[in-house]
Amino acid sequence: MFAGPLPPYGRRRSNGGRAPAPAGRTGRGATGGPVEYNLADLFESVVDAAPEREALVCLDLPGTGAERRLTYAELDAAANRVAHHLTGAGIGPGEHVGLHLYNGVEYVQTLYGCLKARIVPVNVNYRYVEDELAHLYRDTDLVGLVFDAEFTDRVAGALPRTERLRHLVRVGHPGAGASSGGPAGSAVPFAEATAAAPPERGFAVRSGDDLFLICTGGTTGMPKGVMWRQEDLFFSGLGGGAPTGEPVRTPGELAERVAAGGAGLTFFPTPPLMHGTAAMTALIGLHYGQRIALHRRFSPQDVLRTVEKERVSAMSLVGDAMLRPLVDALRGPMRGTDLSSLFTVSSSGAILSETVRAQFAELAPRVRLINNFGSSESGFNGTATGDAGPERGFRVEVNARTAVVDPVTHGPVAPGEPGRIAQRGHVPLGYYNDPEKTAETFFERDGERWVLLGDMGTVGADGVVTVLGRGSQCINTGGEKVYPEEVEQALKAHPDVYDALVAGVPDATWGNHVAAVVQPRAGAEPPTLEEIQRHCRARLAGYKIPRRLVTVPEIRRSPSGKADYRWAVTVATGAADRG
Repeated sequence: MFAGPLPPYGRRRSNGGRAPAPAGRTGRGATGGPVEYNLADLFESVVDAAPEREALVCLDLPGTGAERRLTYAELDAAANRVAHHLTGAGIGPGEHVGLHLYNGVEYVQTLYGCLKARIVPVNVNYRYVEDELAHLYRDTDLVGLVFDAEFTDRVAGALPRTERLRHLVRVGHPGAGASSGGPAGSAVPFAEATAAAPPERGFAVRSGDDLFLICTGGTTGMPKGVMWRQEDLFFSGLGGGAPTGEPVRTPGELAERVAAGGAGLTFFPTPPLMHGTAAMTALIGLHYGQRIALHRRFSPQDVLRTVEKERVSAMSLVGDAMLRPLVDALRGPMRGTDLSSLFTVSSSGAILSETVRAQFAELAPRVRLINNFGSSESGFNGTATGDAGPERGFRVEVNARTAVVDPVTHGPVAPGEPGRIAQRGHVPLGYYNDPEKTAETFFERDGERWVLLGDMGTVGADGVVTVLGRGSQCINTGGEKVYPEEVEQALKAHPDVYDALVAGVPDATWGNHVAAVVQPRAGAEPPTLEEIQRHCRARLAGYKIPRRLVTVPEIRRSPSGKADYRWAVTVATGAADRG
């Protein structure tokens, strides 16, 4: 499988084992040629169909609390300026530029600016420390970086360990005490860079083969860059231009649907845009010709004020770590918030527990809560059924391209037998600069590309897949397999548990035993191990019940709400050593 240097630009490769591309291409692209299944081409076709429609509203500009609104035409011009600046700085097609930014206009503007110039955008986790940043900068071969001024010191610390990074653009002004010397301190101010660049398009012909890199990981290992062809990402991650209906059959059809459908929806990605859930939500909304609302950082009360003020239609988040604070706010200071415009709240990247779902449903009974299942390596796979829960597991109605396969032979498993969840067709090319991991994760079968997800699962006779959990986090206790997510669902149903993670701790008799790391609910008495065991015994088999309980002031998660299992293992193992 392909990994490493980029494919040749300006020519089409063979199908490469993926599902056949939809037939026919209509519309005009960047230089008057046909529109490709290229994200910049498609976005520009939407701009041309609805230039005066509001595209983006950012509601908490740093240091001011003000808001900024852009129409599609204004966002297009803003992205053109970034593209021209980067190309003027000598960054060419296929080279990589990092986006080390909080949410905001600049993130979306830079993302599309890269895509327009055929530069590969790379998301950077802004929580990373210097060592992690240096690894990511090197591993993804960044030659450019656009970063928020708050990160100046960390960028400065990582730069001496990078070889190729040669152009930096800083958004905002460094605070007192930030590095003022060296390459990070002398970065080009974003406002100056864009003001000096032209707002017109004028770019080279693009291709559906142009790459989009999504960095994933960092909580269970060092980050990995997932290489997507933009055509594949459009269909697997963005719904093919119709997230709730039939995908478009030609690139030109997208603009036709936008013009015919009109405005009216507001999408609100609440996690950081550097997380795939938020980025895909934003791209879906913008390629559907609708409006995107953004907050610089997640704040439950601000999120609810925005839902009311901007009449938000669809909101995305990541698991209980983001939904539970919204529930607490609705029960407290934000009681009575008008949520009448809100149709759906969807979670990806972490499972919404039944307990928190039920609490939110009491407060917002008209809103549909959706547990989506997918990954950076597969895009969207399916949606949880309504009967999922600790007793039945996380049951997912998957799309026709998803299957459960034997991790060794890659053949389909029998109903009820555990295997790796996999997807075929529009899947990534592999991991950037990691041929070994690519060979472990991607394969070809019957003339199609496949990707193995990290999750284990079983498939029922009805075709519904029960997701068991991440294979890498599976706990082997006395030969029995325990998946943390299942135990965490049961723990979160305890009235005094606010959040929980589960890890395996070495055990001389059983190999490992199950340990629970629990954040008690504020004001509640921390539950005892005996209480936790009694609570879980009615919901889980005996070997899955925690044998150790560690209470902590706060569960550590990424800014997007993803679990930090490395931290959980360290905490649980440390407590075992002390005990």
